[in-house]
Amino acid sequence: MTILVTERLTLAPVALSDLDDLVALWGDPAFATAIFPTALSSEDVWFRLLRDIGHWEALGYGNWAIRDTATGVYVGSVGVLDYRRIMTPAFDAPELGWGVAPRFQGKGMAFEALSAALAWCDDALNAPRTVCMISPDNAPSHALAKRAGYIPYIETTYKGAPIVLLERAAA
Repeated sequence: MTILVTERLTLAPVALSDLDDLVALWGDPAFATAIFPTALSSEDVWFRLLRDIGHWEALGYGNWAIRDTATGVYVGSVGVLDYRRIMTPAFDAPELGWGVAPRFQGKGMAFEALSAALAWCDDALNAPRTVCMISPDNAPSHALAKRAGYIPYIETTYKGAPIVLLERAAA
């Protein structure tokens, strides 16, 4: 499985050893409510972790745990995904997803990790474009997506909630 290293960060495929960090991140309402209506329970996080480990096994890519290389501290996650979401329009390209803990937001770490994941995706998957989905209210993620080259292409709903779908042409 692929490990990516940037100037400050190490991105390694999610693993069972990430569980406590993931529970802390997804259990934090300041983080989780930008994506879900409420924070996630440890049970929900466990199922997400198993899904993400399986994603790597089945497809050879998925979510990376982002860690500060110097300290090993967990920062968040970024991933290249194929979740086969049921929505209209359906995704027809690799999906990128990301999130960093509130204490690391605004420090360029999310952009650094997303840039590494996109470079890997452009090189390894040779996909002509990637997509992502963001809540209309999540201004920080919209700003990051724009900085990474994503542009909105449609507003729709996913599981009854409004979302914006964005796309980025490969470099």
